[in-house]
Amino acid sequence: MKSSEKIIVNLPEGRQVSVNSGTTAGNIVEMVYPEAVNRIIAAKFDDEIIDLHMPLNKEGNLLFLETGMPDSLDVFWHSTSHIMAQAVKRLYPESQLGIGPAIACGFYYDFKLDTAITSEDLPKIEAEMKKIVEENQTFNRKKLTNNEAIDLFEKRNEPFKIRLIEEISDEYVTVYQNAEFVDLCRGPHIPSTRFVKYFKLTSVAGAYWHGDERNEVMQRIYGISFPDKKQLKNHLLHIEEAKKRDHRKLGKELDLFSFHQEGPGFPFWHPHGMVIYNTVQQYMKDTLDQHGYQEIKTPLILNESLWHLSGHWDNYQENMYFTAIDENPYAVKPMNCPGHLLVFQNKHHSYRDLPIKMSEMGLVHRHEKSGVLHGLFRVRMFTQDDAHVFCTPDQIEDEVIQIIDLIDEVYKTFGFEKYDVELSTQPAKSIGSDEMWRKAETALENALKKKEMTYQLNPGDGAFYGPKIDYHIRDSLDRTWQCGTIQLDFSMPERFSLEYIGPDNEKHRPVMLHRAILGSVERFIGILIEHYGGDFPLWLAPVQCIVMPISENHLDYANEFYRQLKKSRIRCDIDKRSEKIGYKIREAETKRINYMCIVGDKEIETETVSLRQRRKGNLGVFSISSAIEKFQGEITRRIYH
Repeated sequence: MKSSEKIIVNLPEGRQVSVNSGTTAGNIVEMVYPEAVNRIIAAKFDDEIIDLHMPLNKEGNLLFLETGMPDSLDVFWHSTSHIMAQAVKRLYPESQLGIGPAIACGFYYDFKLDTAITSEDLPKIEAEMKKIVEENQTFNRKKLTNNEAIDLFEKRNEPFKIRLIEEISDEYVTVYQNAEFVDLCRGPHIPSTRFVKYFKLTSVAGAYWHGDERNEVMQRIYGISFPDKKQLKNHLLHIEEAKKRDHRKLGKELDLFSFHQEGPGFPFWHPHGMVIYNTVQQYMKDTLDQHGYQEIKTPLILNESLWHLSGHWDNYQENMYFTAIDENPYAVKPMNCPGHLLVFQNKHHSYRDLPIKMSEMGLVHRHEKSGVLHGLFRVRMFTQDDAHVFCTPDQIEDEVIQIIDLIDEVYKTFGFEKYDVELSTQPAKSIGSDEMWRKAETALENALKKKEMTYQLNPGDGAFYGPKIDYHIRDSLDRTWQCGTIQLDFSMPERFSLEYIGPDNEKHRPVMLHRAILGSVERFIGILIEHYGGDFPLWLAPVQCIVMPISENHLDYANEFYRQLKKSRIRCDIDKRSEKIGYKIREAETKRINYMCIVGDKEIETETVSLRQRRKGNLGVFSISSAIEKFQGEITRRIYH
């Protein structure tokens, strides 16, 4: 289309403009919304986010993105990463550029540099970034052939950019230039550096090039930026709160778990941690029993032939551990599914038996690279709250709906009132026919629609054996964590030749639903630690209350009360030290013990106890029986404060 030809551009609220082909989105801003020039940083043309400098050569729908709009943040953060990289290149000219994307909350950039950059260097880099912002540099996009781009980055001594170009199959690439800084980049970017007024570099870490531990170690600088000073301040406060809640820090303070060089990625649970671990598991077992699940247990190690049959050998081998028994190859299970299939296969089934619901708190092992291990969030050994529902095709939607209700019940018990849901469809690497996949995807989608649930479509991210519904819970800091999953599988029953006898007295193939709610018990406990900030609700707390005699004269009465608490199955401790009561209270608060039971002369005389609740202070005087009844009631109802 020639630049003199007219095109119609549709704007919000039914507005249209007729412009010459080649007119940029920025030109239209100046023409239609001149008062918003200082707020609009990018645009969405049809479904693609573009620079304001991008010429429009066809008719379409145009939406302008202002600073602060959700779709604009990635553009804003990615542009800030370029500003940071430019500042680093000015201060460390010998540094070589890696990649610098926007991430879930901010941005980072990787550099190859012999000089170690530390957190003490970040203010210096920030000061240089401020200069670049004040220079009001324009982000200019250029399209180059691969050879032109390689020649450009050879002259600039950027070997990692050349590697990236060599990995690209397209004939052309794009680069962005602002002042002296040039980067290989698809964009889009903000119009100029002046928009980035409030930013903070938050940390420095090591990272492997392309995330592969066989590659070079890069220095990664993380940062965050916002168009508004208040947003930045609130975000930094949020980061500080998250640091205080770090489950690795609290796990050490509260003596819950530890990691050791003798078993990297394998958590060691301490007594207090085991209380939480066992309480979570027991709650899940009790809840599943009420929902008709039957608990089973399958072996940790199974013959290699099973993993060939299940498809894990072809699709998951690099994440598995192997051993030999009687010179035959075996594998340590990374998943519980094949064992459950064998249990189903062990006897004949009628359609009247279905659905059959099997659950297992199954210990699994997965080989994770050392660079991605992260406290309880990424380990090599963990327990899955795994379950499989074997049903007829006609039962699929009802069973999925029942699982949806079960997941909602569990999350609300733990205090997760909000969560996001994704429907993930067939990936590039999968087993089973396309027809099977379409049927499975439709069944899951119908169940979500019947429950009137809001969900995001996540194309191509299903498991290799079936589509799935994923749950992302939101914690007290509004961070999201992927936990629960419902996966529909027509393929595995086919591979294992599972059968049931239908009402027509013929053999039929059951459908298999994979289901996890917590996902990994270890990871879920890590999330709980950060969600609660270590302040566990009474039913989960390792020590639910502590008895505090004011002096040695009150020890006998305190011991008797302590015995009654233990007899009532309340997890309690007693502080017999000769410290002042104020000191004991402060220490119990630090240890995050929910209730303090104080006894002195008055309590002995009236056969009572003075209760104090963490963070809330004095609750008054209770009889021994009413105090125990209060604790038991709160524990039974699983009250979440």
